[in-house]
Amino acid sequence: MTKKNPKPKIPILLLPWLDALAITAWGILMLRYWLTNKLSLLIHPNYFWLVIVSGISLIIIGFFKMLELWQRRRRDIVPNTQHISLFPPGWGSTLLLMTAILGFIITPQVFASDKALQRGVTADLLGTTRVKPQAFRVTVRPEERSLVDWVRTLNVYPEPDSYTGQKVKVQGFVIHPPDLGKEYLFIARFVLTCCAADAYPIGLPVKLPNNQERYSPDTWLEVEGQMTTENLSGKRQLTIAATSLKKIPQPQNPYSY
Repeated sequence: MTKKNPKPKIPILLLPWLDALAITAWGILMLRYWLTNKLSLLIHPNYFWLVIVSGISLIIIGFFKMLELWQRRRRDIVPNTQHISLFPPGWGSTLLLMTAILGFIITPQVFASDKALQRGVTADLLGTTRVKPQAFRVTVRPEERSLVDWVRTLNVYPEPDSYTGQKVKVQGFVIHPPDLGKEYLFIARFVLTCCAADAYPIGLPVKLPNNQERYSPDTWLEVEGQMTTENLSGKRQLTIAATSLKKIPQPQNPYSY
């Protein structure tokens, strides 16, 4: 008398569904970041298309995987889950699914002054050795230059006296480097070249008017004034002599490119 094959255990039946669910969840998460404008906090806009295509592809793959499993279930076919793995079956899919769930719960955070200080903010011009003169426009008026435009301009021609008296109007967040006096602050922004992992700060020192209020770190300001040269930490630095400082809300996309 032959024994009937025992019915497969429930966990074994669920493992293929776990794979399909993890794939689909990651596809949905990628598209969610794009649709909620959070993707700009993670990668450069040049790579948005790659994330969008990948997200759609994962959702399609996950859908067809679930359809295949459903058809097998209706035909009472037990999926073959035996494969070589360094981890017990289901661990990889579980980790992927848990990571995707955390992505739905946790909102990407914008880098701010604490991260800039960790990456070595000094009284020197931030990022001048990394900011390339991409889209460099010599015809743009000084007051129309963004913070990144100014740093790129200085990267091409670093003599600060060449810009003395030029008007400036820039936006960024406040940093207080420990080696600057109370009459100065840094106005800065983060630049993304590929993704948030390689973001770095660029900025310029700002000389505050007399009796100017003290702004807390991470406050977003629009600074207007004229360029001047100051001796900061024993080095001649191009500095914004501010005539107007206005608090502004953090931009929807706080990064520059």
